[in-house]
Amino acid sequence: MKSLIKAVVIVASLAASATVFAQSNSRITREQVRAELVQLQQAGYHVGDGDQTRYPEAIQAAQARVAARNGETSGYGGSVVGSSQSGRPAVSAADWNAMYSR
Repeated sequence: MKSLIKAVVIVASLAASATVFAQSNSRITREQVRAELVQLQQAGYHVGDGDQTRYPEAIQAAQARVAARNGETSGYGGSVVGSSQSGRPAVSAADWNAMYSR
């Protein structure tokens, strides 16, 4: 019985590790990474310049400049069509009184 449990645990861990590393088929090549680094350097971000106090802001600003230069409007998703509002819907006084006053 113990060997069955061990076998189940091993198979489950192998199956879980296979799904963890599953990625899309599109891989980034070294040349693509180097090209992105060159674009970031041209946008004003320099890797290893010693200024770690502004790291997230500096890289995000450089990425925004590169995206603007490449004509991208957003890094996430497609174009948004429609609108959205938050809050409760407006109810007329007559409807409110009809529902809640007795």
